[in-house]
This record gives sequence, C-alpha cells and structure tokens, in this order.
Amino acid sequence: MFPSVEIRHLLAVIALAEELNFRRAADRLHITQPALSKQITDLEAEHQFHLFTRNKRRVVELTDAGRLFVEEARSALSHTERAVHLARAAHNRSDTILTIGRSPYANHDWVSALLAIRLPLYPRLEIRLKTQFARESVHSVLVGEVNLALVTAPPLDAQITAVPFAPAPLYAVLPEDHPAAHKESLLLQDLAKDEWILFPKRFDPVVFDAIMGAAQSGSIVPRYAHDVIAPQQAVELVSEHLGVAILTQPSTTGFHADGVVVKPLSDPSLCFNTCVILRADNTSRLVEEYVRMFLRRYSSQRLPPNQAKLSISA
Repeated sequence: MFPSVEIRHLLAVIALAEELNFRRAADRLHITQPALSKQITDLEAEHQFHLFTRNKRRVVELTDAGRLFVEEARSALSHTERAVHLARAAHNRSDTILTIGRSPYANHDWVSALLAIRLPLYPRLEIRLKTQFARESVHSVLVGEVNLALVTAPPLDAQITAVPFAPAPLYAVLPEDHPAAHKESLLLQDLAKDEWILFPKRFDPVVFDAIMGAAQSGSIVPRYAHDVIAPQQAVELVSEHLGVAILTQPSTTGFHADGVVVKPLSDPSLCFNTCVILRADNTSRLVEEYVRMFLRRYSSQRLPPNQAKLSISA
C-alpha cells in the first residue's frame, strides 16, 4: 500500500515553503522548531525524496520535487476545506447569507457600498464580513469559506475570476523631518537609505515581490527591518523613527500620528488594482447579481472591459 500523508505534514510543508525559515514556520504552526524539522524529515524519509535543501546557515530552499509537492498539497487541502464549508452551508440552509472577504485596510467607502446593496430577489439577504489579507482571501474564496472578496493585487490563479474596480497605488509613511518629506510624490530611491517597514510576504505576496523587484531594478539593497499586520502599527513605528513604511492601504491618509507624513509612490511598477474576486466556476445567481450591483457603482474607475471577465451589463 502507498504510504499515507497526514494533513499535519501538508501544513508543515506549506508553512516552511512560504516562510523559508524554520523559526517563522514553527511559530506560525504553534509548534517547536525540532517538531517541525522532524515532521519534514519523516515525510522525506518515508517517501524517499527531498522537499527542501538546507545549508549550514539553515537557509531553506524548495527543491523541484518540493515545488510540485507544495502545489498539490495546497490543492488537496483546498478540496478538503471546500467539502467541509459546502456541507456546512447546506446544513445551515445559508442561501440567504453572503460572506464577503475584505482586507484590514479596505477603503470604508467600499465596505459601505457592499452593505448598501439591496437585491429584490433576496429581501432577507444577510451580509457577513470576514477580514483577511490577500492570500487568505483567495484561499477562502477557493474553499468556499467566503463567496467573494475585495483584494488588492490578488495572486494569479486560474480558479479565480478577478475584476478590477479601483486603482491602488502604494504609499510611503515617513517622519516629517525626512529629507524627502517635502515632495508631492516619492520614488523608492528616496527611501534607499532607510529601514523599511512592510507587510510580510505571506500576507500580500504580489505586492511584496513587486517592492523587492523594484528595489533590485533600482540597485537598492533594502534594509527590511520590521513586519507589521496593520497600517496603524506601521504608522506608530514610523512616529518612533524606526523606519519608513510602505503600505497598500487606500485610506492611508486617514491615519494620523505626530511627526508623520504620507506620500504616494510614483514608481509605475508599484501601482496595482483592487479587484472583486470570486471562483471562476461560480454558479450562484446571488453572488453574480451582488457582484454586478457593486461593480455598477465603480464602473467608471475600472480597467477597460476586455481586462475583466465578468460583465456588469444589465
């Protein structure tokens, strides 16, 4: 019989693949580093292939076998979670409940627009909001935990339809005595000598990679100093002169702290789109009608129609 793979092993491999660091992956899984290392080693020994390479400095990289394994492991977990969520929805008769994912820094106007939608065919419709980062929202849509989500720069996935509805430039938050604080807009080069405060890659991989790619193109060696999980945390660190923050938060200007200014970044590669995302194989009339109503409000801000898969025509 072919050896089985337990879910805990899949979770361990995915966490290490995303973090590429044993300490961070173990913290994320709420286990010790030795326990994580043993799970990975046992899995590799049982199946007689290496998923990761490690050197004496404990730098971790995926092997070719590891990359394929992680891709299929994510798919396997998604199918399992989707089965549970769909069964729960059927059990709870939740055809009048719509669950929507949104980022922690979503523009308040977008959320208000979502809550204001009324569909005549669904007079008892109940809206539930779930706050998540980009990667989490994509995963939740795929497994059926949420019906749709608002995501800035969603990762590419063939199982997802992403319809842009608003531009999303990046912003820099810096001390008011910073040499570039007087400028109307900034380039990454203006921040080259600073320590950077960013959201971790696992939260917004597309944005994180774009920032690092733009830095490399500009021959900047980033001094990546602090991780944050909320815009206000970043603003507070900047106010303490612990670095400059780069945020994907549309309403950044709504955050205030003494001695801090907010400036847009003008690097062309650092302007993204906020999208409505839903499963590409969506068959729910409720979800489609709801998305169509939301997009009508923002149709003037969207990209050209040939860049969106979902029509918003009546």
